[in-house]
Amino acid sequence: MNIPFLDNWRKRQGGTREVALAAAVRTDPDGVAELFAECELLRARAGQCGLELDDSPGSLSALDQLPPIWRDDPEELPWVGNDAGLYLGTVLVRTVPGAVWDILAGGKPVVRLASGREIDVVAAGLDWAMSGSPELSEMYAESAESGPEAKTR
Repeated sequence: MNIPFLDNWRKRQGGTREVALAAAVRTDPDGVAELFAECELLRARAGQCGLELDDSPGSLSALDQLPPIWRDDPEELPWVGNDAGLYLGTVLVRTVPGAVWDILAGGKPVVRLASGREIDVVAAGLDWAMSGSPELSEMYAESAESGPEAKTR
């Protein structure tokens, strides 16, 4: 993941990208959450199909219904999958009490639920982009059931 402001911080701190991202999650979790929520390519593809992503669980169901035109472009497929995973994570963090972003070794962003369970949302997004399974709404429902009652938007 290429995040320019983290590269500058990393140079000052003498660390790796992974260390910089993990530090950013600790020091500015809201800023990192906003960065992850951008999902620019996914939002653009959804918009082309008339779908506005509003960071709600219902938008995940709507995404599941989109025709997977990104599968026709092998260069775009992993980027849409990455964005889909970050979007799933965004919806989880914004609607499931106690869900937070965390960074594992190697710089992998995950969502940590209040129960301590880690959801590898990027892997889930890539699976969804490649095959449509598991559906994003299904991953959300399973994850939301793992913790306290999900709050509504």
